[in-house]
Amino acid sequence: MRQFEEEIEKYTGAKYAVAVNSGTAAIHTALAAAMSNTTTKTPEVITTPLSFSATANAIIHNECKPIFVDVNEKTFNIDEELIEDKINNNTVAIEPVDVYGLPAELGAINSIARSHSIAVVEDAAEAIGASYENSRVGNVSTLTCFSTYATKNIHSGEGGFITTNSENFASYMRIFRNQGQVSKYNQTILGYNYRMTEISAATILSQVPKIDQMKAKRREHALKILDGLSSVDSIGFQRVRDPSQHAWYMLAVILDESRASISRDKLVTGLNEHGVEADIAWPTPIHLQPYYRMRFGFSVGDYPIAEKICKSVFQLPIHPDLSAEQVERVISTVKSLLK
Repeated sequence: MRQFEEEIEKYTGAKYAVAVNSGTAAIHTALAAAMSNTTTKTPEVITTPLSFSATANAIIHNECKPIFVDVNEKTFNIDEELIEDKINNNTVAIEPVDVYGLPAELGAINSIARSHSIAVVEDAAEAIGASYENSRVGNVSTLTCFSTYATKNIHSGEGGFITTNSENFASYMRIFRNQGQVSKYNQTILGYNYRMTEISAATILSQVPKIDQMKAKRREHALKILDGLSSVDSIGFQRVRDPSQHAWYMLAVILDESRASISRDKLVTGLNEHGVEADIAWPTPIHLQPYYRMRFGFSVGDYPIAEKICKSVFQLPIHPDLSAEQVERVISTVKSLLK
């Protein structure tokens, strides 16, 4: 496990990497570290409703309240211009998500956090290999959380890790993941069994040197599909200013059903029936999940941009092992179904 952590430290440029047994454990552990010095009795964490529920679940597991901020309609990431208004004396962290592998506006977000002396706990579960300006994701925010679940760009079946440049946070997280033990049978805090298994670490270790190579293939496939579908007026795409900065975990497509001859759900079904593995990630934003509606009273219309995206977004395959013929098949099948 330590060898894997060292390779991640070298790759991201971060001083410390802490391996855990899932992406959710990574967020829970990182938020616990950020919380370790706070005395706030009603802590809050600002995050996005456009993500998998684990993003907000980890906030609640740390006995904090999730405070949602709507997203940018073009990038799908948290709208950094709306964050400042949600910060108050109870705010302990900002938790942006790098949606589909595209980094959020980390410069602005980290600047806001520094001005309020709070941490940025970045959910980069989908963003290994991405960059922000001149730094790799993992070496920008206070704490950065990754997943190595079976579908991710590098994977160990299940797993995750956190990167940071803070020795204090790294030390806390290593104790936290090991039942709170600073040494064997010497428990100093309340921790969890969040250690990454040695088998998982061995499985993923050989993939680290291939991250950039696999990302390049994903980018190649994504750009070819984007070009091939550029003339189809019923679809749009996540805005990406610099394709080299994106991790290209997914190629996100927006369908304008008013212009299309088919609904989003029927299009995805049709693509699958024709052998194209399209998918819908997050058909419901977090705040409209039954648990969140029941506990916090959220309702339709609270975060309209996130809700709109969830109703119209789907993903096309860009796996690095796709052949040129398969990429062309993706393009031709989409065009055929959207005639």
